Amino acid sequence: MWCENCQHETHLDVCELCGSKTEAVVPTDVFWCAECKTPIIRNRNDADKERCPLCNGKAKYLAADIRVVFPEERLLLELMLDKPLAYKDCSVWANNSRYYIDGKSVSLTSKMYSKHTPEYLLLKLQEYHDQNQYDVFNQFIERFIRANSTRFYEIVNEAHQFIQEQASKFPIENIVLSFSGGKDSTVTADLVTKALQNPSLVHIFGNTTLEFPLTIEYANRFRDNHPLAIFKTAKNNEQDFMSVCEDIGPPARMMRWCCSMFKTGPITRVLTRYYRDTKILTFYGIRRDESTARSKYNRVEDDAESVKIQKQTVATPIFYWKDIDIWLYILTEQIDFNEAYRLGYDRVGCWCCPNNNLRAQFLSSIYMPEKYKRWRDFLIQFAVRIGKPDPEVYVDTGKWKARQGGNGVKAAEDVKIRFTNCTSEEHAKIYRLNRPMDDEFLNMLTPFGIVSKELGRKLVHEVIVLDARTNVPILSVQPFQQADYEFSVKVKTMNVASHDDLQRMVGYQVRKFNACRKCLKCESLCRFGAISIIGDSYHIDETKCKRCKMCVTAKYLDGGCMMDKYLKTKEGSKK
Repeated sequence: MWCENCQHETHLDVCELCGSKTEAVVPTDVFWCAECKTPIIRNRNDADKERCPLCNGKAKYLAADIRVVFPEERLLLELMLDKPLAYKDCSVWANNSRYYIDGKSVSLTSKMYSKHTPEYLLLKLQEYHDQNQYDVFNQFIERFIRANSTRFYEIVNEAHQFIQEQASKFPIENIVLSFSGGKDSTVTADLVTKALQNPSLVHIFGNTTLEFPLTIEYANRFRDNHPLAIFKTAKNNEQDFMSVCEDIGPPARMMRWCCSMFKTGPITRVLTRYYRDTKILTFYGIRRDESTARSKYNRVEDDAESVKIQKQTVATPIFYWKDIDIWLYILTEQIDFNEAYRLGYDRVGCWCCPNNNLRAQFLSSIYMPEKYKRWRDFLIQFAVRIGKPDPEVYVDTGKWKARQGGNGVKAAEDVKIRFTNCTSEEHAKIYRLNRPMDDEFLNMLTPFGIVSKELGRKLVHEVIVLDARTNVPILSVQPFQQADYEFSVKVKTMNVASHDDLQRMVGYQVRKFNACRKCLKCESLCRFGAISIIGDSYHIDETKCKRCKMCVTAKYLDGGCMMDKYLKTKEGSKK
């Protein structure tokens, strides 16, 4: 345990000196040996952290973390600085857009990314390609591996122990590896396979349809190189990303609807197909240093609020690793990895992700010009549609990534729960629907109880919902004609302790009925596999539904529907 305030190691969860909560591991920093031209990973409390283990010379602090810069990225850096091949004999590393050339810092400003056109840079990359060799680079990497061999064995041994401990709680057939094609999931897969000495583990590759072409190539290579592994691909073949963008707008940093629709949703379907409602253990390649959000995760997550896919316990062997640790493992073990990292990408998720930084956009404009242009053209058209005064500036400065809600988007009307209180019956509300009440709507009431068409008044097409435990009627539902509403339904609550609570949850289902875009979030949320999107219909299997009401509880699904988060406007959608 480590107290950041007091900068000292302890065995307690709370520091005995200052009372602060302690961290689980001692932080590391990167030091630089000028003689050996190599980075050295040191624990912050190491007594000899300023000593190089190779030459025994003095090392100095360099950065909290760095990543490898391969010759391909180094050449691009040289071209941006108008110094082709100037650093070919140097040891080059980086942290975001700050480069370390033989230990000396060089920062790239945002203006430098627009200094040369992508076309010019691509031409120059091709021109100098044959002169851009790996010989010197390989020598520096071999030295880096030797200098950090102790660190390598420490983190690998700890990871193996963690994996074995977590895996001992589950049958081997219920252990899954989440594989994205990125470096972190690659390392995790290798660690788990070796720790459990089992090359036949299940790997699930989430193909979001927005992967880098190099990611697809790598995933195919990985599958070919691991013939004993059970390799399954999760892919949403029913939705088209650009069509959804046209409907509800592009994803943004705080509104990444694409993750549920194209990643966790399809993965849930694969897990449900093979494991049904069986609890499984999934090893993920998540690291706390990747983002502020991930720093709040636990190394093992299994509670309903934290886990995106409910049937799984999530364990992360590399949770405390830094970028340089990941590369130390890859280079030491000489395992294959995604070629996109050689080009300079530090993350290889979806190529158009709103979380991508300026450098990632810049690289895509060079190496994926057609995809980049199509996406930029769409963003500009969208900016025009929602009334932005200077659409190109809005897009090129990245302001589109900060977009929130559905302002200017026609589909935003669907998430607003419109209702009036019935004047003739107590505890009854008349809700606006955007299409006639049908069997799909009635099926959405399954979480509340047993839906019975037989018990309702046939003349007014009434349907009764019975409490599943007591068989007492709790809802009366019937189509209704209401001024100003083209379609509407009257819902009356009865025989319940809180009419308002039940009506609020009914309102959530009304929102789903009106606004569902098949984002698949509800499928991931249901731990019993009762919810499925079949074609264009939302369906709840009455035989699987346990009436736990997670799908209609704001604690687990704010507003009862993910579209509320993505499409609500300042006017508000909750009533």
